[in-house]
Amino acid sequence: MKTNLTLISKAQQEFQNEKFGMFIHFGLYSQLGRGEWVMNNDNIKVEDYEKLKNFFNPTQFNAKEYVSMAKNAGVKYITLVTRHHDGFSMWDTQASGFDITETPFKRDLVKELADECHRQGMKIAFYYSLLDWRRPDYAYWTGRTGKGTGRTQKEDWGNYINFMKKQLTELLTQYGEVSAIWFDGYWDQMEEEKKDRSNQVFVDWKMKEIYDLIHQLQPQCLVGNNHHLSPLEGEDFQMFERDLPGQNAHGLSFQEISQLPLETCATLNDSWGYSLKDNNTKSFKEFIHLLVNAAGSNANLLMNVGPQPDGAIPADFVERFNKVGQWLKTYGESIYNTRGGYMMPQKWGAITRNGNKLYLHILENDPQKIVLENFPFKKIKSASLLKDNSKINFELKDKTLTILNPQTVNEDNPDTVVVLEVK
Repeated sequence: MKTNLTLISKAQQEFQNEKFGMFIHFGLYSQLGRGEWVMNNDNIKVEDYEKLKNFFNPTQFNAKEYVSMAKNAGVKYITLVTRHHDGFSMWDTQASGFDITETPFKRDLVKELADECHRQGMKIAFYYSLLDWRRPDYAYWTGRTGKGTGRTQKEDWGNYINFMKKQLTELLTQYGEVSAIWFDGYWDQMEEEKKDRSNQVFVDWKMKEIYDLIHQLQPQCLVGNNHHLSPLEGEDFQMFERDLPGQNAHGLSFQEISQLPLETCATLNDSWGYSLKDNNTKSFKEFIHLLVNAAGSNANLLMNVGPQPDGAIPADFVERFNKVGQWLKTYGESIYNTRGGYMMPQKWGAITRNGNKLYLHILENDPQKIVLENFPFKKIKSASLLKDNSKINFELKDKTLTILNPQTVNEDNPDTVVVLEVK
């Protein structure tokens, strides 16, 4: 695969430095208020689902407000769902008539958000679904989902591959610089995960051709694929869904951690797309702990919002992002431009590093002492709280560092950050 390795490497490094992104799941499904999988979950027939485009009119969508909110929150890039598994395109695509310009809204939402991101210096990435519950040329007869949408005709798979190439070409030639393409749905054409972690691909996704096309059109554009496997050739970053790298509490992250830049995507409540009855919004403390533990795992956090059917971001989501932005004004240096510390996150917290500074993120009031064994540095020049530079007592003996826990963690102060200047 021929790519501009210098540009890709620079883009990967920038991606690792950014640490914090905002995911946006918005589409026809938002109107039903039951998440982005509602077409599959409710076995809605294609002809019935298509009726939703006659009512889609998110008049409260305001690209400037979206990007300004993200920027004030300390977000460095936005990943927008341009087309989800229902096949509805959120831009003025010429490859399909099932798109946002065919609705009462009529406007090209992808263009409005991309243009505003470029105006405000915010990077924009595009989520793109590989599977499609609507099109008859998608190989639904071998796929694992979308079985109840009423398709009976089996059209040419090659036509579907060409359709995706046309759409990706539009996204990468008509909307300015794109920082990443975030693929999802590859898993629809694989067997269920086995104990030996072997998978059988049912169709040829032509991923090499697709990845080559992306890197040809925009060499700096990173490619990631949410397939829950080890990275494939041509992928530039590795994502973990709902879990930190190395964890699998949600049963989706079977893959081992690679040497590529890493990203954890998470939901601010329990849903990706808007869900009317989901009021389980994460607290400010939970949000910060996710961000810190992601950074301590050498990964970015891509935190999701699911806008309401009218296009507005729910007020509690806005409040959480604003509060995180205030926190980052004080503690941002311990997150941005850092890499994971010499150990993965522990029960007490996590470590990040930038140059000769280590940041101990103490997330719990217990234990009373933080003991770090096999400490890799011979000397600590200073130890202080990041918040006010007050000195912290420590002992470094026989490669074991002991620090007294300040025990100041609460809902309003979810992270006590100790800065160690090491030699």
